[in-house]
Amino acid sequence: MPAASPSAADRPAPGSRPARDARAEFSPEVVYCNTATLGLPPRRTVEALDDALTQWRTGRADAVAFDEAVERARAGYAGLVGVAPSAVAVGSQVSPLVGLVAASLPSGSEVLCAEGEFTSVSFPFLAQADRGVRVREAPLHRLADAVGPGTTLVAVSAVQSSDGALADLTAIRQAAIERGARTLVDLTQAVGWLPVDAGGFDLTVCGGYKWLLAPRGTAFLTVNEEAAAMLLPHAAGWYAGEDRWSSIYGSPLRLAGDARRFDTSPAWHSWVGQAASLDLLTEVGREALHAHSLGLAQRCRAGLGLPPDDSAIVSLRVRPEAAGRLVEADVVASMRAGRLRLSFHLVNDEADVDTVVRALAGHVAD
Repeated sequence: MPAASPSAADRPAPGSRPARDARAEFSPEVVYCNTATLGLPPRRTVEALDDALTQWRTGRADAVAFDEAVERARAGYAGLVGVAPSAVAVGSQVSPLVGLVAASLPSGSEVLCAEGEFTSVSFPFLAQADRGVRVREAPLHRLADAVGPGTTLVAVSAVQSSDGALADLTAIRQAAIERGARTLVDLTQAVGWLPVDAGGFDLTVCGGYKWLLAPRGTAFLTVNEEAAAMLLPHAAGWYAGEDRWSSIYGSPLRLAGDARRFDTSPAWHSWVGQAASLDLLTEVGREALHAHSLGLAQRCRAGLGLPPDDSAIVSLRVRPEAAGRLVEADVVASMRAGRLRLSFHLVNDEADVDTVVRALAGHVAD
């Protein structure tokens, strides 16, 4: 039988640990401002993985016991996005979860996306063109106005990967309701620093290896009841069973009655890491995560003479010599859409920001 899920008393209390103290769990050897590309693991995550790998290496790993990590991660993620664990399905990457939605749309559907959207959100719908599924694009700041009477689904990232711009989710949701359209929101660049209530949307997806600080190979899908009824579980396998360890052979179909019926078989060690990282994020709490990450980004903007913004991602044009300056200062960041992208999370503090500001002084082109 599967291991029991941990009780509420065994889980970390939200907001029980200051964000500043949590930084002690990280050990970067550089000034790491690249969480938007790849989150760094806290110490507890590395220790949990080391222990799991030792059990595997020595022949003492128990396949059933991995369920505990998956269920702990499911519950931790549910708490961060404000839904019940029964509304959360687990997967390995965002695009297959979006593909599940895309394949379940009626032929001839219209999907509205933002211009320049991350392709894991748009490609699964574009791949349905042979069924008459049409993808229409509009500027992010006008997306709500672009929802039309023929729109079946609005698919958008809450925070844009390219530059950190935030979608007006309240306006988009209201426009979709008024037009009878469903909503799919990618939370990959949001959850972990931006408080979002996933229950306000029909569907949300999120990859775990960025702001959720997991090894690559974890992803989440949230569904409300109406959206769940629309989805066909194309990838249903043994892990989607109602009692997964007693329904691994033979027919009939007997899938879980809640969102678990959309689960795919987990990459076990990735989920060991994800559970540990979500424990830390829960301890800090989503409001404190937001205040910490956004505060550092605002400090960076002010230091570089940029106007305030509401994103933990700082996107700016820099002069060609800026790349060398960052290398000299041991700053790790990324270039996206021709702009420098800096992202700030628990791994960072004010000293990191000040290092970035000194390195880029006189080299910002915006």
